[in-house]
Amino acid sequence: MFLATPIIRHVSRPDAALQRFMQAATQASPANADFQVSHTEEATVLAVDVPGLTREQLQLRIEDNLVHLNSVESAPRQVKRSWELPHNIDAAASSAKLDLGVLTLTLTRLKPVDKKVTLNID
Repeated sequence: MFLATPIIRHVSRPDAALQRFMQAATQASPANADFQVSHTEEATVLAVDVPGLTREQLQLRIEDNLVHLNSVESAPRQVKRSWELPHNIDAAASSAKLDLGVLTLTLTRLKPVDKKVTLNID
């Protein structure tokens, strides 16, 4: 049996989803290879492969520390994913960007609110 390694030459701006697909096809990869997660102290960044879908065909919902991603019924393919993060999400400070078939979610950590109250003594 002859096994060949695919070669990509002279690509000025490769599609990130295609690049991850090619890496997954040539290497042993985890079962959830259609998304990547990275964490910082301020936020969690989630990159999800959704090739062939437009932003109008995707619905994103955030509840506390849960993220739900669904495609609409009329979309060419169906996506239904959920993630539970280790922190609550500040939806107002978070962002979502779709570029070249990759949905990048920057999910900002919700800062704890100080509920201390100081009373003046008369």
